[in-house]
Amino acid sequence: MGDRDDRDDPGTIGRRVQRLRAERGMTQRQLAEPAYTPAYISTLEAGRVRPSDEALRHLAERLGVGYEELATGRPARLATDLRLRLTEARRTLATEGAEQAAGQYAELLAEAEAYELPEERAAALLGLGECAVETGELIAGRRYFEQAEECLTEAGAPLPARVPALRGRALAHYLAGELRYAVYLLESTLDELNRGGLHDPDALLLLYASAIGPYMDMGAHARAAQAAELALSLAPSAGDPALVARMHRSVARTLLADGRLAEADASLARAAELYRTLQLRTELANCHWMRGYVCAQNGELPRAEEEMREALGMLSATRAALYSSQVAVELADVLHRRGKSGEAAELLHGILDDLSSERGAVHAAGAHRLLGIIAEDARDTEAAEEHYVRALSLLERAGAAGDLADLCRLLGDLLRRTGRVEAALDAYRTGLGHRTAPGTTTLGPAPAQPPL
Repeated sequence: MGDRDDRDDPGTIGRRVQRLRAERGMTQRQLAEPAYTPAYISTLEAGRVRPSDEALRHLAERLGVGYEELATGRPARLATDLRLRLTEARRTLATEGAEQAAGQYAELLAEAEAYELPEERAAALLGLGECAVETGELIAGRRYFEQAEECLTEAGAPLPARVPALRGRALAHYLAGELRYAVYLLESTLDELNRGGLHDPDALLLLYASAIGPYMDMGAHARAAQAAELALSLAPSAGDPALVARMHRSVARTLLADGRLAEADASLARAAELYRTLQLRTELANCHWMRGYVCAQNGELPRAEEEMREALGMLSATRAALYSSQVAVELADVLHRRGKSGEAAELLHGILDDLSSERGAVHAAGAHRLLGIIAEDARDTEAAEEHYVRALSLLERAGAAGDLADLCRLLGDLLRRTGRVEAALDAYRTGLGHRTAPGTTTLGPAPAQPPL
């Protein structure tokens, strides 16, 4: 935008000139000399004339302020200062936690709104959205992301610039258990980018990496593997190391699904190295969490427990409530497998209040599934059945086909052992139905791909 497009109306500029002149104890003649007349200053202060760029620069010099401040009311270097403080808020979120960062972002949002700076306003809204997601306030987070997207759209920002806000919305829906809608948001954005020739590597990498989790939970392993392959191809062109780290962390899930444990661990080690360099504490904690999962899959239970306890400690320190609850479920699984079922059950009961069908549905189902197994081991079939049924309801509402088949097997086996053969058959049939519809057949056509 040019200077003239940014300017306030003549009346506002006139009042500003008059205020600044009075604050400095100057007469209209002193302000006008040597290029203008006192009558011109009087007319300008009354808002009856639109000053030229040349006149504004003269007045700004005489008043000792910047041209931009006189023309728009924005202090000189305001946008630059706000961007620096946004970077500080991001650092606070990474190192100190969401609560402290949210306070910084709220102040920045108020300033950006007061001075009508749309890009900085959108960045502050994105930051508030990330803080809300980290503390588990998913509805508030989604609202912030929606406002950021609206702000950028109104400012005429291109689609790649709006991708972080769109991805934030998808993440909030995903964590709330709305897997299909999360995938719809990610895939429709990918399709629009690729069909429109908007091949921005950072935007594409962010979307493909974010799609892997929902794909895996829905049982769409083929599509998850394809997204991982495309993400790996885009990584060398990406300019943001945090995005590359996130990609490595997401790709590890597809490698695990293929049984490629050593490669998955290597990807997580690379991600952890980048996160340490960038001092992204929550993301580093997520790497410890996933490395614990890799160890558990490989039967290295003592190391799995160590990695997951490290992750839980880091996440609790930053008050990342939702992520803390999720890693606690997987730590409980490791504890149970190590013969510490009492400690595992206590941990699960402690975090179930923080998880629900609207908040961490897949992990809430995992908690109930594990409590069911622990109850079965204790020969409490009534409690086991109750936990399995609650887990089944959560997974069905979320559309998490990836875990439904195994849960239906557990419930069916329990019902068969207690003599309810027909009910057991129903449970097995439900599981088989999900096994034969692994997501790739129900998601619709895959989005267009970038030319790689």
